[in-house]
Amino acid sequence: MDNTYLLMVIALAVLAVADLIIGVSNDAVNFLNSAIGSKVVSFKAIVIVASIGIIFGALFSSGMMEVARKGIFNPGMFMFSDIMIIFMAVMITDILLLDFFNTLGMPTSTTVSIVFELLGAAVAISLIKIASKGEDYSVLVNYINTEKATQIIFGILLSVIVAFTVGAIVQFISRLLLSFNYEKKPAWVGAIFGGIALSFIIYFILFKGIKGSNFAHEKLSFLNGENLKDYLENHAFIILFFNFIFWSFLSFSFIKYFKINIYKIIIVIGTFGLALAFAGNDLVNFIGVPIAAWQSFEAWSNAAVHVPANEFSMSILSAKVATPNILLLIAGLIMVGTLWFSKKAKTVVATSVNLAHQGDTTEKFQPNFLSRVLVRGAILTGRYTSTIVPKFIQNKIDKQFEKPVIKLASNKTHELPAFDSVRAAVNLVVASILISIATSYQLPLSTTYVTFMVAMGSSLTDRAWGSESAVYRVAGVLNVIGGWFFTAIAAFIAAGTIAYLINLGGPTMIAVLLFVAFLILLRNSITHLKKSKLAKDEDFLNKTESKSLKGVIEESADNISKVLKRVSRINTNTIEGLINQDLALLKKTKTSVAKLEAEIEALQNNIFYFIKNLDDSSVSASTFYINIIGDLQDIAQSVGFISKASHKHIHNNHKKLKKNQANELLDIDHKLSDLLSKVRVIFDNRTFNKIPSLTQEKQVLLDEVAVSAQKQVERTRTTESSPKNTTLYFSILLEMEDLIKATANLIEQYTPIK
Repeated sequence: MDNTYLLMVIALAVLAVADLIIGVSNDAVNFLNSAIGSKVVSFKAIVIVASIGIIFGALFSSGMMEVARKGIFNPGMFMFSDIMIIFMAVMITDILLLDFFNTLGMPTSTTVSIVFELLGAAVAISLIKIASKGEDYSVLVNYINTEKATQIIFGILLSVIVAFTVGAIVQFISRLLLSFNYEKKPAWVGAIFGGIALSFIIYFILFKGIKGSNFAHEKLSFLNGENLKDYLENHAFIILFFNFIFWSFLSFSFIKYFKINIYKIIIVIGTFGLALAFAGNDLVNFIGVPIAAWQSFEAWSNAAVHVPANEFSMSILSAKVATPNILLLIAGLIMVGTLWFSKKAKTVVATSVNLAHQGDTTEKFQPNFLSRVLVRGAILTGRYTSTIVPKFIQNKIDKQFEKPVIKLASNKTHELPAFDSVRAAVNLVVASILISIATSYQLPLSTTYVTFMVAMGSSLTDRAWGSESAVYRVAGVLNVIGGWFFTAIAAFIAAGTIAYLINLGGPTMIAVLLFVAFLILLRNSITHLKKSKLAKDEDFLNKTESKSLKGVIEESADNISKVLKRVSRINTNTIEGLINQDLALLKKTKTSVAKLEAEIEALQNNIFYFIKNLDDSSVSASTFYINIIGDLQDIAQSVGFISKASHKHIHNNHKKLKKNQANELLDIDHKLSDLLSKVRVIFDNRTFNKIPSLTQEKQVLLDEVAVSAQKQVERTRTTESSPKNTTLYFSILLEMEDLIKATANLIEQYTPIK
């Protein structure tokens, strides 16, 4: 049995490494989004700064490990065997839950997940112990550290409201004082802002760093017997005041004499500070449980008198035990490696940056009822407020929020930052202050909640959510917050369930669960890899960025060729899936159609910017481009209807097509594919003069569709006995006809072009 628990400790160590990798992929958004969004320094420089912060934070995180040991449950009420089950259930749940959110590209809280996993697993084992003893379930409160757990949960939830509100207020004040033309303000304005920002960030770094270090509790004579931790807490105002004076003068010198961008310095130091805070505050979420398990195993195996695992009390976990620095350093290095190489980290960061984007971007989330209601409510509130606030004050405020026009070449628009340096600095400063306050009260605050909600609050007051994007952005924020609540509920239920299964099945169940977890992680990795390759797909449609008619013709020709290639493939797969009653293939074609329609819709949404970008001499290209998009939509709708109708028919288990119906459809599809292939060759080679030669072939195909329709009419009057088959067959033929006509209309746009 000793070997069983040793293997469990080894398994937990492996899970800790996996959890570090997965956790950093999710939490990188906490300290990277401001720097990446503002683009004040290169991505490589940002990651280097963050890596240094993570190493320091990891070395100073020992004190926070107590949360995993005794923050949620009372260890004295559990035996060693119970504790190992709890810890194993927590780690399996954690890696699966966090990887699920990473795959979706959604930031969630590793703090919330670990807290509710510990709570769920501990409650499950407690209930099992209570039932085995025949005790009343009311004694559950003796097993769970309800006071501390409630304090943690309340602090996490409160941070959502506080972070959003404070971020919004501070950003509004900052923008009123600095405007979007902050670089043109006098040097003393930037110096004061720099003094305030840097003094808070430096205090935050000192507080977060020293508080977790081993020498933080040593009493020092030059501090009148106080230790560093207490001195920082008791003299916060004095430290901040002198910091402000020092950094204000230094900022003034940087701006006035050295022409250094003080906002860049704030963002770089702030990124370092938040990375340090992340490692110091959140490292417990990844390795706290495995380290506690290792220390528990060590205590049990080194006991003077050997006691069975189910009789060895875990009250030892109530004592404070320092985590070896070598383990913290190894954990920090793994986190740094993940930061450099994780593609999922970039996906999660992109979600946060896009929701805070000052300009137009591809909206990831769709509006919902609640987002529409909130936006309408905000608009009505704004209208009411405008009747109260004097007009001259409104005009003065609006002037401060006027955005400078930045003109870039069309192929350089991606280089514009998502937001400016002022907002990035505010995000970092406010997040640092809030995390410092929470840490002073010994709360394992969710850095994800704080940094994300501060960014959303500052985006709101910075007018990044305009009428064109508000419903999408609000829906995105609601989705993320909803995901947080899902995290809590799912973590509690899943960890409790897994703990029950392990208790029931023992080592065999652990092996099964680990294997299942490995398969799920592998599947999620493959899924994410496919999604990341989607944008690099050779058939992916590209937005037209040319300013001239000739350029539009060239770029549109490429898109047309790609669309026809995909339409031909989708239609062929649909017909084959329908004839062979292959539901999986039909489902795949539906997905392909949805992707194609979404890409064409993205092209349509770009029409405004396309027209604005045209040269004055090429305005006629707008009509040409609009017609092309319209024809592409018609083609996609036709093939989409055929795909959805076929899927519905087979999904509802209706009769398969008759042999003659199948043969007719196969013949039409073969000739349609041949026609589309010839059109693609013309567009790939730009031999538009050959388009008229396809007119007769198109007409022959339309005639064949008409003949097939007539044959079906005759069959319906004589031998056909299935109304569902008849309806489906006629629907497919009508859509085939529309598809051929839409293709003909499309290529006719190019007929005059020689």
